[in-house]
Amino acid sequence: MRNWKDWTKKAGIRAIKTVAQAAVAGIGTAAFMGAVDWKYVFSASVLAGVLSLLTSVAGIPEENTNA
Repeated sequence: MRNWKDWTKKAGIRAIKTVAQAAVAGIGTAAFMGAVDWKYVFSASVLAGVLSLLTSVAGIPEENTNA
């Protein structure tokens, strides 16, 4: 049986990293184009986080390490 507390922590960390990466990409791209649409950056980042959590349901590679 899975350790759900450990899984939740690791999935959460992955989701937060994914949200940050999506935000940086969205801000960088928008800044290059001349204007940052904060609603777009926020919604794309949240969606990336949700997708990360859903992907983690299939399995987290970090969960199999002894770290």
